[in-house]
Amino acid sequence: MDTALLASLVLFGVFFLLLIIGVPISISIGVSSFIAALTVIPFDVAIFTAAQKMVQGINTFSLLAVIFFILSGSIMNNGGIAIRLINLAKLIGGRLPGSLAHTNVVGNMLFGSISGSAVASAAAIGGVMTPLQKKEGYDPSFSAAVNIASSPAGMLIPPSGALIIYSLASGGTSISALFMAGYLPGILMGLAVMIVAYFIAKRNNYPVAERPTFRQGLIVVLQSLPSLSLIFVVIGGIVAGIFTATEGAAVAVFYSVILALFYRQLKFSHISAILKETVVMTGIVLFLVGASSIMSWVMAFTGIPAAITNMLLAASDNPIIILLLMNIILLIIGTFMDITPAVLIFTPIFLPIAVEIGMDPVHFGIVLLFNLCIGIMTPPVGSALFIGCSVANVSIESVLRPLLKMFAALIVTLMLITYIPWISLALPKFLGLMN
Repeated sequence: MDTALLASLVLFGVFFLLLIIGVPISISIGVSSFIAALTVIPFDVAIFTAAQKMVQGINTFSLLAVIFFILSGSIMNNGGIAIRLINLAKLIGGRLPGSLAHTNVVGNMLFGSISGSAVASAAAIGGVMTPLQKKEGYDPSFSAAVNIASSPAGMLIPPSGALIIYSLASGGTSISALFMAGYLPGILMGLAVMIVAYFIAKRNNYPVAERPTFRQGLIVVLQSLPSLSLIFVVIGGIVAGIFTATEGAAVAVFYSVILALFYRQLKFSHISAILKETVVMTGIVLFLVGASSIMSWVMAFTGIPAAITNMLLAASDNPIIILLLMNIILLIIGTFMDITPAVLIFTPIFLPIAVEIGMDPVHFGIVLLFNLCIGIMTPPVGSALFIGCSVANVSIESVLRPLLKMFAALIVTLMLITYIPWISLALPKFLGLMN
């Protein structure tokens, strides 16, 4: 049997078997990779090489950016910024039918871009908006669907830890270019949800918020400016070349502390919980990166990515069909795998195919992440889905009907982003971050 075929059967067969029986994903990655390595090299060489690749995988300066952004997001989550961003979101989308639903979407986009977490966004923004929507007669299932479908938008809008992980997995794609490329797709994700929410709200005669006075609007903007300034300081500094992504992440931590103290929301008792949350999340990410480094080495050593590339290219020489097949596979993957491991595992597999058909690595990174963002709002393992339903106190079954309409709109948006590279590449090219 061909080496690549045997190794891939062992690798993915053992991996999915371990996932099915409930083994944690990072351990599943490491164990399946080690067993696959045994098909081509002796035990002693395999165990030594696996350990070496695991250490090499996490011994990179870029990963510090992820750790600092995790810490910054944790400080922000405890720093009292959610309600200020919600007030700004209400000002932006408050005159549309179902204004509280649109407020939820914009709030998720703003808070998610700062916290870097769809789950944190769904919990924080949904926790505030759900009672308000219930009080004004909104269907709880509709409210939950809006919150779930819009919560991943902030993961595309920088600063995004997932894009940093992709940069690492892709061999050094420009983080600055990826950050700028994420803006328009992230905004389009939010707009797609808002369009569906608009028609549902209009059909159900959901109320429109009262028009705020100029003074009220000015107060809301001024109160939210310190929080929004984080995005401009960090992203502006990275794009302008003042500091690297890692240094920008450290600046984000410093700014987050100052901001939380300014809002007088950060208490001494919060510090231990913030540090504990950061350490736990960092440990999870580093272990995933280390284990995935073993898998990446096994795949490269046995020629699995090249074999998959040849198989897909043999299926069709039409880039449109190949991209469609890749999207379908990534959407399926996203339904049962979290974003970080999926990016680490499947970037080495699909990026060579994308490059082979003339797709820019920056564009592919956005398409990959958009697919996986849709995945975290779908069963059976959608983390945003479970958090959103829990916050709204509704069943998954009841939320699926309105969610499917938003899911369809997001698929259409995904197709636009896939087949119109300009949407992702216009900003980084305009800013001179790529040719």
